[in-house]
Amino acid sequence: MRKMKGSSNYLKNQVRKNLAKAILCLVLFGLIFFALSLRVLFTLSLSIFEEAGLLVSLVPLVAFYFYLRKYRIYSGGWEGEKQVAKLLSSKLSDDYILMNDLYLHNGDGDIDHVVLGPSGIFVLETKNWSGDITCNGDEWQRVGKRNFKGSPSRQVKRNASKIKHIIDSSQAFRSLGVWVEGIVVFTNNHATLHLNNPTVSILKLPQLPNYITTHGSSNNYSGQQIEAIGKEILKQKR
Repeated sequence: MRKMKGSSNYLKNQVRKNLAKAILCLVLFGLIFFALSLRVLFTLSLSIFEEAGLLVSLVPLVAFYFYLRKYRIYSGGWEGEKQVAKLLSSKLSDDYILMNDLYLHNGDGDIDHVVLGPSGIFVLETKNWSGDITCNGDEWQRVGKRNFKGSPSRQVKRNASKIKHIIDSSQAFRSLGVWVEGIVVFTNNHATLHLNNPTVSILKLPQLPNYITTHGSSNNYSGQQIEAIGKEILKQKR
């Protein structure tokens, strides 16, 4: 499988940024707490202002847990995307092109993966979620997640629509009627899916390579056409 450079390193940057913020908050909490502890040790008392300082020291501790949670979320997503890229690279031939972590000018988020092949284009939304996950149409629920409002199927349909618009807006490819399909991919082995009339294909990671090679348009796009389409998409990235 060939790769086109589409990576914005968004998830990697978020992982590093939130980890750095978590460490900074923890260090700040430690310094404040240490200073106040020394004051107590030598004076055996605290003024009202120092007691207030002790309460203020809890702010960086709360911030530490906030950024640590974000770090874990982004880290899980980054790991899931790496699994998808690794599997596809090992299973698909050079007839296919892979773009990872794509940020478009007109987008409000990144596109995890775009696979271009002889039968069309597959836009992937990768989730590294675990536990019981239910999909009813475009509505999703996760056990243990209150007020959960995210919809991977809506997200991947929006992303597929963006890619389709880029292709159809180009005079060179408009007449080809290029097939563009969105797929939600789950990479976590501990995810249990309960699906009821999903609006897009929802797959476990091991199912993905075979699905890509057996689905799509009846048209057979040439390697030259696929590469040209990929370059057209990359023109729109940030």
